[in-house]
Amino acid sequence: MESHQRVDDLFSRFSLEERSSYAAFLKAHARALAPLEEIAQPDAPRLPMVAQDLAALDEALPMPFAISMPMPLPDAFRWGARYTLEGSRLGGAVLARRVAPGLPHAYLSATHDKGGWADFQRTLDEAAAEGGDQWIDEAIRGAQAAFDLFATAAGDEVAIVHG
Repeated sequence: MESHQRVDDLFSRFSLEERSSYAAFLKAHARALAPLEEIAQPDAPRLPMVAQDLAALDEALPMPFAISMPMPLPDAFRWGARYTLEGSRLGGAVLARRVAPGLPHAYLSATHDKGGWADFQRTLDEAAAEGGDQWIDEAIRGAQAAFDLFATAAGDEVAIVHG
């Protein structure tokens, strides 16, 4: 997915070894996570872990993005947004190993329990099979919206860090 690559490219501009850049990385995630977790309602929200890491860096949790979406959102849209959130846990596990020693990494270390990603994918696939093509299209819109929100948040923080 092109939008996934765009998000990865933007977030790769942050150094996880340098305190202020890492704090900006966490702030970008927090700004997107807050509204997305409200929409997607994941079983294990990670915003509290971002807040914990930022507090350990003596940084405040930033204001979340205010997004306007027609409510109620279709269930499939929520599933798509949740897909993006759950998938980001996989990347977080890789990134956690790149965080400099002494810097907090509760957020990036919040991986799935054993089999958690496979269980999520199985449940998502079942919902998609039940919902059909229209459901899948709406789920893709939800995933795309989540990627777009992360990209906007990363772009804003990159501009601050790199001028």
